[in-house]
Amino acid sequence: DAQDPECLVQCPYDKHHQIRARRFPYHLVKCRKSHPEEAKQLATCPFNARHLVPQQHLGDHIVTCADKGFVEQDISSQSCGSQREAVSTWQAPPCDEDWET
Repeated sequence: DAQDPECLVQCPYDKHHQIRARRFPYHLVKCRKSHPEEAKQLATCPFNARHLVPQQHLGDHIVTCADKGFVEQDISSQSCGSQREAVSTWQAPPCDEDWET
């Protein structure tokens, strides 16, 4: 299950690395610095930064990415006006200071 924070995920930079899903984003940052040549060959999915694929396969990944549906659904709901902008009701607290005196 990809949602399970305890499941093991394979590192795209080093195939010998198996990382718990909850630690995966932190590992990616660290491992990217340790493997700059591999990092140059991988592209980041625009729908999920945890998806790193070979640059030549990015187009195919974008078409089939499971997370694309979440982004499209979010865009669709925003364009339909189902989400309204929140209006701030915050007001500054009263100030008893008088800088003139």
